[in-house]
Amino acid sequence: MKYPKVSGYELVQQIGGGGFSSVFRAVHIENHQVAACKLIHTTDETTDKERKTIDKEMKIHAALKHRNILEFISAVVVEPKYKHYYVPGTYMLLEFAAGGDLFDKIAPDIGTGEEVAHLYFKQLLDGMAFIHNQGVCHRDLKPENLLLDAAGTLKISDFGLSAVYKLKETGRTRLLSERCGSLPYIAPELNYSAPYQAEPVDAWGMGVILFTLLAGNTPWDEPTDRSPEYAKYLSGEIFNEVPWNRLGTNVLSLICGLLTVEPERRMSLPGVYTHPWCMRQSQLASQTVHALAEQLTQSLRDNGDLIYANPVVPGVGTRKDADGDDIMLSAQSQFTQSLLLFSQTQSGRRYMPHLTRFYTSVGPGILIDLIKESLETFGVKYKDAPAVEGQGVPIRLRLGGYDKRKIMFKGWLEVEDYNYSEFAGAFCVMQRDVGNPISWRQLWKALIMSPTVSPHVLRK
Repeated sequence: MKYPKVSGYELVQQIGGGGFSSVFRAVHIENHQVAACKLIHTTDETTDKERKTIDKEMKIHAALKHRNILEFISAVVVEPKYKHYYVPGTYMLLEFAAGGDLFDKIAPDIGTGEEVAHLYFKQLLDGMAFIHNQGVCHRDLKPENLLLDAAGTLKISDFGLSAVYKLKETGRTRLLSERCGSLPYIAPELNYSAPYQAEPVDAWGMGVILFTLLAGNTPWDEPTDRSPEYAKYLSGEIFNEVPWNRLGTNVLSLICGLLTVEPERRMSLPGVYTHPWCMRQSQLASQTVHALAEQLTQSLRDNGDLIYANPVVPGVGTRKDADGDDIMLSAQSQFTQSLLLFSQTQSGRRYMPHLTRFYTSVGPGILIDLIKESLETFGVKYKDAPAVEGQGVPIRLRLGGYDKRKIMFKGWLEVEDYNYSEFAGAFCVMQRDVGNPISWRQLWKALIMSPTVSPHVLRK
């Protein structure tokens, strides 16, 4: 089954995707450019309502042009009647976020320093202020929708749940009624059936994001009395507990302003701009991208995670994938190099936007059995991907489960040979499709620290 070219770009490698969509890396061979292509699958059973939802996402996203919004380049639709020629669906060509997930760089339960949080929150604020200015409400702000480009700039993505609530010409607004979003990030007014104001919903989501940047975890499972942490937040008890009690007074007042329960009293985005914590100059904005990358991954250095993702392994090769030259050129920057987004593999140095990876002293066949044994003890479901014939083809597992916040995660685990001279071992990378990048990192860490896998993992 073939994929069509989209505006001259060829789909070369699947890099992610959930149940109804897949994400590919796409290469424009002549122009030496790389983009991402999101394919939303359609069949004869796809309803008119589902088609309209896809159309709405494309129209909204295409109209939003801003340095902190992932750029929508173009789209192609292949109807199911042409399924003999191409895979049917809507192909959205998007800017390639070479820096990967922002939250893949943050240690769970530690978070990032206040300077890094300040820089990225200000970029989130600029992007969201523009989105609201265009009369759009995002409604799905969460860690997995915040990406980084090759220069380390924040990019807001995924407008699948967004809605137009304001006419730009007249300024007239409407209330929204659809219940949507992920429980740890949704505003409390979405627990009730009454229509709600659009802008305060995004302001709440930004408050949760800011807390998560600083603490390395979301503040609660859901904003209801079913969550003990949320109940303690309402009573004020939580402010004496970690991590709340280690937040600075200034930033805590901003978080509490954004996480005000009553939407009419919640801090607005213009109010956020005038808050003292936001008004101060960024210490990082004027520094080099190398310094930014160092600061961003500091928590991973402090807790030792980077020694697994980037150990000293024999054999620094120079060969690349068939399309590697274009991908390396587009992804390679001082920022992505400093973030260690390139891995040494059997076929040479390769762009690898996932820091959830490791090397072992045992080969793929033994390693995959040890990994399965560990996953079973964690209660994580896995399924073998169909075997592919050929030398050096990775062994793949499909993983799925629920994190501590009861949010579903899904992704791939790939194991391949890594042999050099006297050394024979394996290289393993875990690629998340669905769920919180912080939870995915926790699963990766649990796996490399598990009694069965840990003795064979290479460290720096």
